[in-house]
Amino acid sequence: MPALPERSIVYSAQDSAAIKDYRTDPAVVRSMVNRLVLAVTSQPDLARAWGSLVSPNDKVGIKISAAGGELFTTHRDVVNTIVDGLVAAGHPRKNIIVWDRSLGGIKEAGYDPAREGYQMKSIAPREGYDPEAIFTAPLAGKLIWGDVDYRTDLGTVPILSDNEQTSDLSHFARIVSSEVTKIINIPVMSESTLGGLAGCLYNVTIPNIDNWRRFTQLSGYGGTAIVSLYNNPVIGKKVVLNIMDGLAAQYAGGPQSQPNYAVHHATLLASKDPVAIDALALQRIDAWRKEAQLPPIGRQAAYIQVAGEVGLGHADPARIEVRNVNR
Repeated sequence: MPALPERSIVYSAQDSAAIKDYRTDPAVVRSMVNRLVLAVTSQPDLARAWGSLVSPNDKVGIKISAAGGELFTTHRDVVNTIVDGLVAAGHPRKNIIVWDRSLGGIKEAGYDPAREGYQMKSIAPREGYDPEAIFTAPLAGKLIWGDVDYRTDLGTVPILSDNEQTSDLSHFARIVSSEVTKIINIPVMSESTLGGLAGCLYNVTIPNIDNWRRFTQLSGYGGTAIVSLYNNPVIGKKVVLNIMDGLAAQYAGGPQSQPNYAVHHATLLASKDPVAIDALALQRIDAWRKEAQLPPIGRQAAYIQVAGEVGLGHADPARIEVRNVNR
């Protein structure tokens, strides 16, 4: 693992005109995303900026969060701006993959897979996971239909079954194991009832494995798994950029939609360091939770500190520099 720089830089773009009544302004969002990419890469134009992150031979994937339905799915304007930048750098639009475990909320969020021009994929139950790409952790989880190793005595995979099977194995999605070589990670700024924070580290790990429920059984344990999953070459080495969508942020009940706990934050954060973005997002979400007289996220998000300790990035605020790239 390469040594971390002394400080991590997180670039922030904020514009109150970017979102109103949960509707984004495409031109404002496009400008915000483009400023961030230019700042992160220190390149003079967008084609060279994206070209510094991905090569022409790369198979590029964009990991979104689609769990929030109409209001809290990664915003289409953010994704389309990134896709346009990749196209400017020479990547055919039709070859770019945009995905999440499930895409159930994308239509309500404004996506139209038939017209976007890029591939929009969900992870198919069982067949969408790679039986050769295995993650082992010393905690057994109950297998369900859709997991690679779920079986019955007859060797079939029924939709409903009373059989209870457990395993300490998970399998990575084929998308991350073999279909993409570079990942642009775009989580939503959201609390997670299962993982503390549905941020950069969470977004590209837990939704990309089967038998993931075992990591939510014990408070704090799943965090260690999130760090190990991200540190796996199948994922971590492929992530070239993280952009956190904080246009609408949610401080409780996430990542599913809970408008009662939402704010128009009108902010995007970008960095090559996922830990630094998550550390800043955690601070902001806990501040909103305090105002709402809710307890801090606490142990459930302890994996952010663990990620810092093992060298995935900087979690210490003293080692994080925020640079604004506002208009």
